[in-house]
Amino acid sequence: MSASVIRRRVVAHGRVQGVFFRDTCRREAARNQVSGWVRNVPDGSVEAVFEGPPEGVEAMVAWAHEGPPAAKVERVDVTEEPVEGNDGFRIS
Repeated sequence: MSASVIRRRVVAHGRVQGVFFRDTCRREAARNQVSGWVRNVPDGSVEAVFEGPPEGVEAMVAWAHEGPPAAKVERVDVTEEPVEGNDGFRIS
């Protein structure tokens, strides 16, 4: 896999469910040309994987710290992961 592709897993904590976090995330990922997925987690957090060009992935990680306007993100855990070659972005 090209060195120009990176992958990050993020878990956003706070008021992040029921505020259009996942749908907004999908639109932001398309805008930043990032693939991966986003899902709600039973503990109330939202987990996402971003894979793509470093500038796009970093933009998504930065976005996750803010989320959509109705969100109140309190903490974001970011983990570097090996690239898997995701195609497209989905809401799980």
